[in-house]
Amino acid sequence: MEIYLVGGAVRDELLGRTVRECDWLVVGGSAKDLIAEGYRQVGRDFPVFLHPDTHEEYALARTERKTAAGHAGFATDASPEVTLEEDLARRDLTINALARDGRGRVIDPFNGRRDLKNGVLRHVTAAFAEDPLRVFRVARFAAQLPGFSVHPDTRSFMADMAESLSELPAERVWGEFRKALAAPAPQRFIEVLLDCGCLSLWFPELKDIRLDDGLEEAEARYGAVGWSLAPNAAADLSKRLKAPNACARLADDIARHGHTLSIWQQADAAALLAALTAINGLRDPVRRRAALAVAGFKAGVNLDALDAALARIENELAAERQHWPKLSGPEMGKRLRKARLRRLADAQHQ
Repeated sequence: MEIYLVGGAVRDELLGRTVRECDWLVVGGSAKDLIAEGYRQVGRDFPVFLHPDTHEEYALARTERKTAAGHAGFATDASPEVTLEEDLARRDLTINALARDGRGRVIDPFNGRRDLKNGVLRHVTAAFAEDPLRVFRVARFAAQLPGFSVHPDTRSFMADMAESLSELPAERVWGEFRKALAAPAPQRFIEVLLDCGCLSLWFPELKDIRLDDGLEEAEARYGAVGWSLAPNAAADLSKRLKAPNACARLADDIARHGHTLSIWQQADAAALLAALTAINGLRDPVRRRAALAVAGFKAGVNLDALDAALARIENELAAERQHWPKLSGPEMGKRLRKARLRRLADAQHQ
């Protein structure tokens, strides 16, 4: 039984990047062997085990054979006879089909180091076309590795796979997009998909939109697309991707109210209050600050003064309400609205 470090960890070591996660491959072993040494099996689809001490993932070497449509339609063979090269051959890109043995030697049967040196994203074998998710993985790696280009043959494979993208579950597509949003060059994700004709099925709204890399968080970068989209378009995108609630809500807040927030000092006070109420900005400072950060970035203005004014207004009203007479719900709502409008108008002119 031999154990190798494989995939992204080897790639990042060779690129001089920080290795954030190690994946280990066991060749010549079996589930029985690993369990006997204290490893704990996880998952049902693939033979993956957790190390008893480090809890890192160790997978048995395996081959895959396409049996049905979709990214999960594969039959897996994880017998001890599967070789290291056979396992590496099933991987998506040559730069990910690398292994390092216990003595530090890099095993590179598909010239991944050459492609790392030349900045090329190239498929390993024609089996690349069997998994439609790899289209989005390539686009995601382009976002994570600025300066890398997609090999023409790989681009051709991706173009031929456009129709099969409908087989993918939204959660898997979002997973790749989310990683691209967090990458140094998120716009490359869109450019690669557009170049191979694979953008329109899942991301038609983003055809003419540039993903911002100035914002730091992936959620903020997703929310920023709402700046250039009509509210119904932002909602359609979020629904199709099954975007997490916080991301979908931020994109909707920006699509509907981002422009009003960005010009808050010139906006009609009633319209500004309506926008703040719609995003629950008076009661939820976390949601408010997320929206203000994105709207301010897109408009090129600093909205800290608005955030501070709202915090001050709500604190003042909370203290003032202690001395108000008992009012019915509707009466209280009217009085609060009037007080907030007055204070907002004052803040706009300070």
